[in-house]
Order: sequence, then structure tokens, then C-alpha cells
Amino acid sequence: MRRLPVFFVLDCSESMVGENLKKMEDGLQAIVRTLRADPHALESVYLSVVAFAGIARTVVPLVEVCSFYPPKLPLGGGTNLGAALGALMAEIDKNVLRTTADRKGDWKPIVYLFTDGRPTDDPSAAIDEWNVQYARKATMVAVALGKSADLSVLCRLTEHVLVFEDSGEGDFRKFVNWVTASVVAQSRSVGEGAEAQAIPHLDESILSLVKEAPSTLADEACVTLVGRCQKTRKPYLIKYDRATQEVATRDFKVQVSRFDIAGCYPLDEEYFIWSDARATDIRINTSELVAALEKAVMKQVDESLG
Repeated sequence: MRRLPVFFVLDCSESMVGENLKKMEDGLQAIVRTLRADPHALESVYLSVVAFAGIARTVVPLVEVCSFYPPKLPLGGGTNLGAALGALMAEIDKNVLRTTADRKGDWKPIVYLFTDGRPTDDPSAAIDEWNVQYARKATMVAVALGKSADLSVLCRLTEHVLVFEDSGEGDFRKFVNWVTASVVAQSRSVGEGAEAQAIPHLDESILSLVKEAPSTLADEACVTLVGRCQKTRKPYLIKYDRATQEVATRDFKVQVSRFDIAGCYPLDEEYFIWSDARATDIRINTSELVAALEKAVMKQVDESLG
């Protein structure tokens, strides 16, 4: 039986901290449960997971669906897309069987790349290598999780760039269902002896196809601060999400950028292994963060005084 290799390349950068990372883990579990119940997928689909933050590693090598167990995803600082592509290409070279004169190789691999941010390394060389040596031999579907992903970079990788907006209750469940249906449909195509289709019908209530690469924005979507508790010395991460506020006078209105605190999250020491230690030249006025922190503290005081 020819295999259908499916690779999940997952952004595990610090902007995914908290609920987003848990959703991704739960989503993988839901996908695998459904694939195990489908006879076509059970026979042909092999899964692999590549995680990336400040570094990139294969956390699950290519394995058949019945033997696949969704991993605990790491968390790290940085979004090194170039490193992720390097790890993906190495995994394809190592584990995908090519057709020879003596045997039929695997079906064309399918790659689902999920990211919510912009690269913190320079992925140009890896993108060029992918386009020259791998793009014709694999199908990549790049999914931007929210509005902050760098769509212009993703469009350099593949024509199949989707934007997912998790804005309503049940949207993520619909998204997971679409990914699962996509894999199942492609496994059925190869089960009938045909190459898998690039992307099945989109659920346009949650997904949109990017038809033209937009210009890259300079603003960052979030700010994260890492520290250690003075008492326990355990690490933690504070995350601020970018927001806008309308400031109006009698003569004009203007949208002012600010950062609202999203939460404080405990970390383990593995975070530093997965983080990129290089400094960046991105700066922000701390007054924007202080205002957000003061607002959060005052809210907690008000609630406690009731």
C-alpha cells in the first residue's frame, strides 16, 4: 500500500501561549480520532509533526495513523520559519519514499503549515530551496492563524494560503473539522488511484483564500516579557496583545495603538531550549505596557472590593 505522508508544521512561538497552544494540541487529537475511524485514511495516511519557535525540531517522525499519539507541544521565543522549512525538508528527504524503477514510492506529501506571526529569522534561503527542490514534489497549505501572520512570506511559499479567524464560538472546532475532512478527502483520492487534490472546498465562514500577497506591516501583534519569580525562581511569561483605541476631539478622530494585557503564564525550563537567544531590534514604548498593566491591576482591585 502506497503511503500518503501528511506533515503538520506548527508555530509554537510565545504568541501561542495559553489557550491557543492548548487548542492546537486538542485539534491534533480530534484530527487523529477521526482519521482512525476512516478506513481509507487508516490504510494510507502517515502523520508527522514539526514544531518551531526559536528552533525547529521534528517532535513526531512519520508514522501510521494507528500508531500516532499527539505530542505535548513545546513553547519558545522566536518564530524561525527558515529553520522550520529546513527541518521539514530534512524530514521529507529522510522518510518519504521516492518512486524508482523497482517500486512505487509514496504519494505526493501534503504539508499543513500553521503560524500566527511573522518570521524572526531570514527564511529567504529556505524558501528558495523549497521552491526549487520541493514545491513540485509536495503540496503545501499555509494557514495564517489570525491577522498578524506575514501573508507576503507565506505567499512566497505556496499559492494555497488561507486565513483563519477564530472570532466566534465553535469556529476552531469548524476549522479542525475542515482540516480533518481535507485529509480524509485526499486519502480517498489516493485510495482510488488518483493524486490528492490541493485543497478541498473551503468553509468560507471561517477560512478565506489569499489571492494576492499584501504588503508587510512593520507593527508587531503582541509583546511578551519573560521573568522569574523572586521567591521560587520559576520562569513565567507576560503577554500583551495589540489593540486600538479611538481618540476623538471636536475636530478630529484618530486610532491610537496600545497593548492590553492578555495574561501571565507559567513556563518550564524547556522554553529556553526552544527560544532564539539572538536579540532583535524591535522596540516599544514601555508606557503603552504600563498603562495596560495598571488597567488590569485596577480591574482586579475593583472586582475584589466588589
